[in-house]
Amino acid sequence: MAAADLLDVNNIEVIYNRVILVLRGVSLKVPEGGIVALLGANGAGKTTTLKAISNLLRAERGEVTKGTITYAGERVDRLTPHELVKRGVVQVMEGRRCFGHLTVEENLLTGAFTRRDGHTKLRDALERVYGYFPRLRERRQSLAGYISGGEQQMTALGRALMASPRMILLDEPSMGLAPQIVAEIFEIVRRLNREARVSFLLAEQNTNVALNYADYGYVLENGRIVMDGAAKNLRANEDIKEFYLGLSAGGRRSYRDVKHYRRRKRWLA
Repeated sequence: MAAADLLDVNNIEVIYNRVILVLRGVSLKVPEGGIVALLGANGAGKTTTLKAISNLLRAERGEVTKGTITYAGERVDRLTPHELVKRGVVQVMEGRRCFGHLTVEENLLTGAFTRRDGHTKLRDALERVYGYFPRLRERRQSLAGYISGGEQQMTALGRALMASPRMILLDEPSMGLAPQIVAEIFEIVRRLNREARVSFLLAEQNTNVALNYADYGYVLENGRIVMDGAAKNLRANEDIKEFYLGLSAGGRRSYRDVKHYRRRKRWLA
């Protein structure tokens, strides 16, 4: 693995219940301090890829049966999830998964359960989170189950920051949110990347917004990587425009046109 690569996923295969093959030969890299987008439609295998990296597959009777996952020069696919969190890899789950019966601040504090550096540093970390998410400071005593979806997403991301991560695996951050809130969330991701040097691997169906913020992207379809490249190159790619953005050489296409493809995807030819 090159020195610049913080995460190296090499040719992994994932099987559920010892029968269902979900990922086939998936390989990707995340450089130190980078933002990498994992793109694809619902069911393409994005969430499974993130759970393979964070070692959460076993809770769903899934396992990595082939390949290796290396983080910071160390093979980590045999570690437990909490051991990986201690090494700086935290996953923000799809659907936010806040504890609805706890306050916003209590939710944030649950993210620091692996830390052992004292009360003062914990409070400092909490203040840093509130610095990135001033809205959460205002809602700190509100029950998480009664705040907006955007505020819940901020809470989930802030909770991950409380673990002092080096890398965050962010799953579908735009799901169910208004475009203005999505832009706000992604701007915070960009700030965290630039100011705190947190690396991100984000799984996202919203290809347009993901490629506007990522440095590099991988397109996942039916459990395999079918295309990858610099984000600016993917944005200009005609296949990406047509099959993921609903655009063609003639401009935006109708749903009917998108449903009945005029040309076959190059990677399926």
